[in-house]
Amino acid sequence: MRNDSRLSRMLHVLLHMARHEGAMTSETIARMLGTNPVVVRRTMAGLRDAGYVRSEKGHGGGWVIAVDLETVSLLDVHRAVGGPRIFAIGNEHSHPECAVEQAVNEALQDVLADAEALLVARLGAVKLAELARNVDARCAIDKERAPLG
Repeated sequence: MRNDSRLSRMLHVLLHMARHEGAMTSETIARMLGTNPVVVRRTMAGLRDAGYVRSEKGHGGGWVIAVDLETVSLLDVHRAVGGPRIFAIGNEHSHPECAVEQAVNEALQDVLADAEALLVARLGAVKLAELARNVDARCAIDKERAPLG
């Protein structure tokens, strides 16, 4: 089964945009992600509709951050890009007549609901600004390791 990477890819894009002066074109973002500009525009549209980015037309246009990174969580981005349900695991039949399947469904439903609530809470607690600070720290370490020339 193929992973849905929209969340990680758009987090990647948003963090690059936050560090970039000016707008980034769909073509530039597509090259960075190894995809097609049409795919970028389609995915970025969800972020635009949520108010996290805006698009500027014309020469020098493209996508720019439109929000403070302290106000947007990983969960917000997940929802904006139309991310899939948190878990794809589910019951075979929602209203089985078999007592065994009823017991299995009940156990799975409770466990999955608990796990989803935990994951949603964790995604909601991490802000983009926290990721940006992590990137800055990593870049500072890389600069310290770079040979003097």
